[in-house]
Amino acid sequence: MSQGWKIMVIVLAAVGVVSTPLIWLLDGPDAGQLAGASTQGAVGIAALVWALFQHPERRTVDVAVATGQADASGGGTAVTGVRRPQGRGSGSAKTERTGDATAVGDGSSAVSGIDYV
Repeated sequence: MSQGWKIMVIVLAAVGVVSTPLIWLLDGPDAGQLAGASTQGAVGIAALVWALFQHPERRTVDVAVATGQADASGGGTAVTGVRRPQGRGSGSAKTERTGDATAVGDGSSAVSGIDYV
């Protein structure tokens, strides 16, 4: 959840917790109004607690544009572009004109673009 949405939910939850139940309870509520005020207050508090425990999005945006050549030999790895080891990063990845990636020899690897290892 983005910081803006989080703030909006917190503000609306606070308004919901305070507004209508306060008005109902100040006017000598009957059983239905008391039940409604209690329900609305509980829902507002639940929304407030939920919003407070949401973490901001941690999205990464990886971009590689017009990179040079990369050569790997003897078991090495050459990547011209974006490499995300072990699936890290949840945002977008984009490559353009990455150039050549050359691998020579056993166990060598070359990637021109995006490498999700």
